[in-house]
Amino acid sequence: MNHDTTAMILAAGLGTRLKALTQDKPKALVPLNGKPLLQHCIENLIANDFNHIVINVHHFGEQIIDFVESHHFNADIQISDERDLLMDTGGGIIKATPLFKNSKAVLVHNVDIISNVNLGEMNQQFLKSGDDAWLLTQDRETNRKLLFREDHQLIGWRNKADGNFKWVYDSFGQYQEMAFSGLHFFRKNLFAGFECKPQSVIDLYLKLAKNNRILSKPIQPDYWFDLGKPEQLEAAENYLNTL
Repeated sequence: MNHDTTAMILAAGLGTRLKALTQDKPKALVPLNGKPLLQHCIENLIANDFNHIVINVHHFGEQIIDFVESHHFNADIQISDERDLLMDTGGGIIKATPLFKNSKAVLVHNVDIISNVNLGEMNQQFLKSGDDAWLLTQDRETNRKLLFREDHQLIGWRNKADGNFKWVYDSFGQYQEMAFSGLHFFRKNLFAGFECKPQSVIDLYLKLAKNNRILSKPIQPDYWFDLGKPEQLEAAENYLNTL
């Protein structure tokens, strides 16, 4: 199968904020309106013309593998197995990089994000752009913010709760703060030079931004939910039931 439209679903997390719901299953298989989050995610990616999907697994990883094998999705789905060692968001992408060898670019999608962003159209725009990565961002309240220059280039990160900053260069006077959406596009070999070890993708992007075009792409979808907590799951279920 042609791998020109590749997406990676980050599904290896422990799901600790969902407590009771993830004691016997991975967060990826927590149901939303009767259907696992992972299935929502896969079906949405296929509807957006992604024909190659990589899923990383760790916590109850065999359940995810069994689920994918028992559902005959209309896409080429590969597993990046982290059951021996959880690699975090950045290490997970680096570990999966050999699976991207036939891809032009990769969309990374957190399994607990549900939205109606037009990812297929954005993928085509990204491929034409010549940029190295697009971080899909929003103007919303959160403690952790990405910091961008006027030209949308990534220059830093800030944790408002503890006052901690991380900068690409030295601290920068003028910047725009944006919230990360859990969705990003990158050229397939962007992370090839990094050591394969547990590390955060935000830290990797801050290193890459010294010499690469790592840009903010603001999104304003009709809906976007981060389903990390039970009350967020409930809010998403209520909203989707109104559609």
